[in-house]
Amino acid sequence: MKSAAGIHQLLKDRFGYTSFRHNQQDIIENLLQGKDAMVLMPTGGGKSVCYQLPALALPGVAIVVSPLIALMKDQVDALLQNGIPAAYLNSTLSNYEQQHVLNQLPQVNAPDADSGLKLLYISPERLLGEGNFIQFLKNIRVSLFAIDEAHCISQWGHDFRPEYLLLGQLKEHFADTPIIALTATADQLTKKDIIAKLCLTKYTEFENSFNRPNIHYFVKPKKDYIKQITDYLNTHRDDSGIIYCLSRTGTEELAESLRKKGFDAQPYHAGLEKSVRDERQELFLKDELKIMVATIAFGMGINKSNVRFVMHADLPKNMEGYYQETGRAGRDGLYSEAILFYSAGDVFKLRNFAKVDGNEEQSRILLKKLDQMSAFCELRSCRRKYLLNYFNDGPATAATAVISASAM
Repeated sequence: MKSAAGIHQLLKDRFGYTSFRHNQQDIIENLLQGKDAMVLMPTGGGKSVCYQLPALALPGVAIVVSPLIALMKDQVDALLQNGIPAAYLNSTLSNYEQQHVLNQLPQVNAPDADSGLKLLYISPERLLGEGNFIQFLKNIRVSLFAIDEAHCISQWGHDFRPEYLLLGQLKEHFADTPIIALTATADQLTKKDIIAKLCLTKYTEFENSFNRPNIHYFVKPKKDYIKQITDYLNTHRDDSGIIYCLSRTGTEELAESLRKKGFDAQPYHAGLEKSVRDERQELFLKDELKIMVATIAFGMGINKSNVRFVMHADLPKNMEGYYQETGRAGRDGLYSEAILFYSAGDVFKLRNFAKVDGNEEQSRILLKKLDQMSAFCELRSCRRKYLLNYFNDGPATAATAVISASAM
């Protein structure tokens, strides 16, 4: 295991930072000792360093499970710019390109343990689906597994993806390889479900405070909300922002309304061609597009520090989704705003969506989360305190928590 001085030197040489943030160092040292970790860290808190740096310090390649192709590409591009050997495997690559990536993976018996790729980003379907890739990996020197956006494995999480359930097989095949699960949002029920689904028995939990003191939360009546939005944008002409809508049609109509009023806005949703989504995301990242009007398909892993506002034109389904989406504002630490337009009609509409046929327990949980979201909007007291209490955070000054666990 590298010394504290050694990992600080890696941090400086490869990532350009002179010190760790929050409990990054504790998480990294935990992984370097071969231990599993469950990490809750707010958006912009520096989750990626927690597995990228250990990947450099350990022999072999780190396998990073990621849910989005765009997220993989952004992470790999940033690593390559820092001189770190990294690649991804997904459907955008030709067969030749995929084979080229596979040829760079360090073999178990390779004489040089540090040769080849240090990080490989991959989808859960490719990792544990068809093609016996998991068997192929048994001949590869794997340093660790990082499960990004780990809330996707939980049916109680705000973005459940059934393919993530396959990841429960990892401990069966790689019992001695450390796993780090990372998410920005998970209540206690979701966190316990992540740990159970990944079959973690000896692990350490790391929790950073959910408080983002530079983000200021506002809830406004939805009456005449388009006028309210345009009035706001008129006084924030130079600011970048994201406006979330529940439906694809909603993004198209709102973006068109804003453009007609002279604002630089474009819609983003999963129904658009990939090339269109990629182009608009790139323009937004470069500040050449100021306003993205989007469904929740936009934002995961977006590395843009100067988003000054995040609006919700429609009520989010739960506090986890709301917190993650608002967390895309103010990653530079400067004053930012989260504005939500609330109506009882949105609650009624979402209650119908929350009813899952044949699964009363899941329906009950989803409805409870919706009621908690509604209660947040109707508060007459401090919303920040409600948000922190929802995630079992302490006072707003709380920094980190570390919990050791061993379930035998």
